[in-house]
Order: sequence, then C-alpha cells, then structure tokens
Amino acid sequence: MIDLKAKPFNLNEKQIEWVEKTFNSLTEDEKIGQLFINLTLQRDKESLDKLINEYHIGGVRWQGGTLEEVYEQNKYFQEHSKVPVLIAANTEAGGNGAVSEGTFIASGAACGASQTEETVRDMASVGAEEAKAIGCNWVFAPVCDVVSNWRNTIVNTRAFGDDPKLVASRSIAYMEENLNRGVACAAKHFPGDGSEERDQHLVMGCNDLSVEEWDDSFGYVYKSLIDAGLPSIMVGHICQPAYSKKLRPGIKDSEIKPATLSPELLQDLLRGQLGFNGLIVTDATHMVGLTAAASRKDCLPGVIAAGCDMILFFNDPAEDIQYIREALTSGVLSRERLDEAVYRILALKASVGLNDFKFPAKDALEIVGCNKHHEMASRAADESITLVKDTRNVLPVNPKEKKNVYLIFLESAPTSIACGTDKAKNLLIKELEDAGFNVTAPKDLYEFEAEQPSKFNKFKVIGHVNREEFKKNTDLVLFVINMKGYAQTNNVRLTYDASHSVQNPWFINEVPTVAVSLNYTNHLYDVPMMKTFINAYGDTPEYLHALVEKITGQSEFKGKANELVWCGRWETRL
Repeated sequence: MIDLKAKPFNLNEKQIEWVEKTFNSLTEDEKIGQLFINLTLQRDKESLDKLINEYHIGGVRWQGGTLEEVYEQNKYFQEHSKVPVLIAANTEAGGNGAVSEGTFIASGAACGASQTEETVRDMASVGAEEAKAIGCNWVFAPVCDVVSNWRNTIVNTRAFGDDPKLVASRSIAYMEENLNRGVACAAKHFPGDGSEERDQHLVMGCNDLSVEEWDDSFGYVYKSLIDAGLPSIMVGHICQPAYSKKLRPGIKDSEIKPATLSPELLQDLLRGQLGFNGLIVTDATHMVGLTAAASRKDCLPGVIAAGCDMILFFNDPAEDIQYIREALTSGVLSRERLDEAVYRILALKASVGLNDFKFPAKDALEIVGCNKHHEMASRAADESITLVKDTRNVLPVNPKEKKNVYLIFLESAPTSIACGTDKAKNLLIKELEDAGFNVTAPKDLYEFEAEQPSKFNKFKVIGHVNREEFKKNTDLVLFVINMKGYAQTNNVRLTYDASHSVQNPWFINEVPTVAVSLNYTNHLYDVPMMKTFINAYGDTPEYLHALVEKITGQSEFKGKANELVWCGRWETRL
C-alpha cells in the first residue's frame, strides 16, 4: 500500500514487521481512534483510561500543567496504550513550546534575522531535548510559511521571513536537529500562510498567489523539505484557488475549500506533484477556517477522505468518532482510505522508535530550563536583535551622560490596572537600572487618566510637570511595544491604553527617543515618526538584557531586518 522503506519513513524490516503486525491486530474502532490527536486537559486516571481504552487515541498534545504533571501524563499514556501514542509539542521557539518551564530560545523571526544558522539549530535542539524529556516524539514545526504580507501577524514572528531560500534553509536546519534526536517534524501550514492578513482561527484563509508565484515560494520550500526527508506536514485551513482551478478545471468559486478538505491540493499537488509520502495532519479542527466550510459531521470524515491522515483535536470524542463510523457505513469515507491513513500513522510511530520504546527516566527532566539552554538563549538574543533604523544617531546611549530614562511600555490587553505588575516591564526596568540609568515609568494609563485627565496632551502631560521641565529632567524616552494576539483579531496593531493617551508619541521632537518592539516586526506602520527603531523579538530575561547592552553600546547589533519591516511605506524609512 505504502513504501515504508522509502523517504520519509525509511523503516527497516523489524519496524515494518511491527507496523504490519500492529495494523492487523486493530479492530475498526481502534483504527478510527488512531486518527485522533487529543488535547489533554484532564489528567485524572479515569479520563486518561477512557481516552486509551474506549477511544483508542493515536496521539496527544499537552495543554497546561507543570513539568512533572505533563511528564506523568505522557508516561501513563505510553505505559497503558495498546499502540504507543504520538506525543506532540509546539516547539516553534524552543522548549517553552513543550512545557511552560521550558526555555525560549528564539522565535522564527529572530532566527531569520540572525546571520548565523546556529541560532535556529540552537532553538531546534533545545526544543527537541526538552520535549523528549517529557516524552514527546513529534513537534508541530517548523513554521515554514513565507511571509509576503507585512500586515500578517498570525505568522509574523513564527515564520523565518519573506525569502523562500532562507525559509527553506532554516526549516531544513530545524528539521535536521529534531531528526538527529529522534523527534519527527510536522512542517506547517500547507499550502501556506503569510500572503494575507487573516487568522484561520477566525476565518478560512486564502493563499491568493498565482500557480507560478506559489511554485516559486511555498512550492520551493515544501519541495526542499520533502526532498530532505520531511516526515509529516500540518495542513492549514487555507485555500489555494489558483491550484484548485488548475487541478480541477471548471471548479466553481463556491466549491473551493480549505486545503484540509481539498483532494486536489492534498493528493494531486502534495502527494503527486511534490512527491510527499509522509503523514498529513490537520490543523486544529475547532478553527473557524474549517468549521465554516462544512458541518463537523461532514468535515471530520471529509478531511480523511480528502487525504489527511490524522485529525487534530476532538470536540466531543464519542460524537466525533461516531461521525467517522457513520461515514464508513455510508461510503462517504472508504475503508481503503482509512487503512492507508492508519498505515502512515503506524509508520511514523515506528520511525521515531515507538515499536521498541522506553519512556525517559524522570531524571531527564533536569535538562528542562538548564543553565546551558539559557546560555544558548542569550547567544540567540545577541545574534538576532536588530537595529532597523537610527536616522538621528541616538545610539549608543551612555548612562553616564544621559542618565534619566522615561519608559513607556505598551502591552497587550488586558492592561494591568496596578502599576508595575507587568513581568517584562519590571525586568526591563531592572536591566536599565543595573546599567546605570534612572528610570521613570508612568502609572498604568487608565489609572493615570482617571487621576489627571489630559486635554489632548496639550499642557500637563506628565503628571504635574510641564514640557520644559520634562525636557530638562529626561535624557531619553524608551518607547517599548509588547503586543501580541491569539485567535481574537485578524490583525494585531499597536493600541494605546486610552484615547489621547500620554503614551501617544508627543515627545519625539522634545527628547531623544528609542522605540523597541518585543514581538511583531511591523509596528513601524503605526509609529513611522520614530527615528530609532529596534526589533528585539522577545521579552525574556535574555532578550531584555541583550537589548540594554546594545542600546548602551556594550554589544553591537547583529540582526538584519527584511523589507517587510517598512510596511510598504516611504515615511517609515525616515
């Protein structure tokens, strides 16, 4: 049915024997269960036993819990399942995607900005090692999307950038580090995010590139990964109309579906044209990009019929499994397609050694968050932080000459009402003070505006101090943006705490100002008046420490920005 000796499975005779023996031992219900990856929220024995013995799940992904809780959960799954489970993690930036105590090394954007491949290899190796310590054998990464739309914040920091060759090389390096440690990768999000600005959690995505444009970008990346031995691919709830129309002449616009439901994209393009022999897994099935395309009763068997091999997350396990049973009975889903999917699932399991698997000893947890990994995070921060522009030559800033810093810290909602409750803000204040600065940081703006309403910031804009006094007492304004979003809005933009807030950049022509983004790389669109702008890529201690070192000239800026940072505007370059 499937060549298990070929890429990417590369199974030996012993592994193939295990696959065939296991496959032949499965009942139809057990085969159906293998299709599903459970998002584990409850860790009591009764809940875990039900997933194992009644639903026969093929995979799991942790959600929340301490390091020890996740370890014990994963151990229980492996020790009690008839067929060992795939245990996945989202190690897109390091071990923090495996467990909350894990080490953040570098985002995809940071790896793309870094001029050395060592950054992505460090990120991948730490993610793999910390994930393996808790029993993971599969990662939903690399994010190999090519970002061509600067407005996109869904994969803005998660992807490596806008250059297909760079994305391919960084993705392959990531994959190699994982495969070398016995961890399989699922590259995402086929057929490709980053060409538009909408979030597939909220709407069906649409990759509107022409066939030729797709071939030169996403097609190049996926073909490079497939040729290098990519084990699995995560399919996004994203349509690709140009290819659907090429492969299905006469298809109506109303018939165009996300790739998860499109046999032409999965079977003709991915398996046929690109030659992919590995496992295909859906993106999360609760996302509106899928649920808006069909009822759950239709879309669950539909994704398997279209060519996906595994389904990411249950809604209601008994109900979802029944939808598959009914589709098999009605013929909507063939038993041949079910068997093919299960064969690939078992092949992936064998390829990561689950045919002869021993769960890691508990002392393996010592590697999670270890000093060595935090040293690697420091190195990644040093290599990636990018000076986008400094047209007024503000940098470096010597704290002995310009000592008084006024810090404005913009963070994502909900903004804390009490002053100083933001962890990153407090860490940054300490780093600045340790460097020799005197730091003044305003109260939360909701509280400040309630105490001292400002009339369009015309007069007493800083408490009870006028502009001239502010200029006399302030050597530098540090304007820091730490905004991010998830499944709430299609595009995240800079947002001030209140209308006509004192955070508005009234001060840029009053005192030297340095603007910093700790997250997205496209904030210059909203603050083009900033003459000095830094993309710092992270709000962890390592990144904040490196940021202050670079602002003060103790370390050079080594990262390189791509063209997307200018947001297609001339004034952002000034």
